[in-house]
Amino acid sequence: MSKQLVKDEAGFTLVELAIVLVIIGLIIGGVLVGQDLIKAAEIRSTISQIERYNASVNAFRDKYRYIPGDIPAAAALNFGFVTRNGAVGRGDGNTLLEGSAAAATLLSGETALFWRDLYDAQLIENNFTAATDAAATCANPSVCKTFMPDAKMGRGNFVTVYSQTGKNFFHIIGISSVAAGTYTVRLAMSPQEAFNIDAKIDDSLPLTGGVRAYDVIGTIDAAAAPGAGICVTDGSGTNTVADTYNTGDGEAFANTPACGLRIRMN
Repeated sequence: MSKQLVKDEAGFTLVELAIVLVIIGLIIGGVLVGQDLIKAAEIRSTISQIERYNASVNAFRDKYRYIPGDIPAAAALNFGFVTRNGAVGRGDGNTLLEGSAAAATLLSGETALFWRDLYDAQLIENNFTAATDAAATCANPSVCKTFMPDAKMGRGNFVTVYSQTGKNFFHIIGISSVAAGTYTVRLAMSPQEAFNIDAKIDDSLPLTGGVRAYDVIGTIDAAAAPGAGICVTDGSGTNTVADTYNTGDGEAFANTPACGLRIRMN
C-alpha cells in the first residue's frame, strides 16, 4: 500500500486578515487626512498672500501718496518708476485701477503696472519686469508670471487687479494666456475652496460682502441648479443672499473647478 503525503497549506487567520484590513484603513485614512491638510495649507497661504498684497499697497500709498499702477506719469518719473503717458488708465492718478482706455478688465496700463510698481518699490518679492503701460501679451502661464503673480493655491490660478463700481479688487482666477490685454480664463478653483476662502475672511456667501464669486474677470457668477462645474447654487432666485457655494450636494460638485473670486482691496 502506498502512502500519500499531505502538505499543510497555511492561510491567513481571521485575526491576521483583520489586522491587514486595519492597516489598509489607516493608510487610506492617512492619505485622505494628508490631502485635506495640504488643501487647508493652500487656502491659508492664498489668504496670507492677499493680506500681504494689501499691506504692500498701503505701504506704497503711505510712501508715494498714490496706489501702485495709478501713480501719475510725472510722479512716476520723479520716483524712478517705469514710464507711463498719463492718459486714462495709464497713470491718471484717479485712485482706480483701470486698463488703458479705462478697460478695467484688461491686463493693460495700470492693471499691469500695479505689480511692477510694487516690485520696483521692493514691496513684493516676485520679479515683475515685463509690464509697461501698453497692453500685455503672454502666451502661457510661465510667461504670464512675469506680469502678475500666480496664486499660492496653484493649479493655474493667478491674482489680477481691476476696478469696478468705484472700488479696486484683487481677482483670483485661472488664466491660460493673455493676448493684447485680454485674458483667456479657465476656472481652476473649486466651490469648496472658494467657500473656505470666503468663510475665513468674509461672510461665506458668494454674492454678498467683500469676497464674491466671479466666473470671469468683472462678471459675477450667476446662480444655477447644483451640478458639476457650477460654482453658485440658486437658493431662491438668481443673485440673492440665499444663494450658496455649490458644496452641499456631493464631493463631485464641491470639488469640480468652477469658481473665481473677487476680493475687495483694503
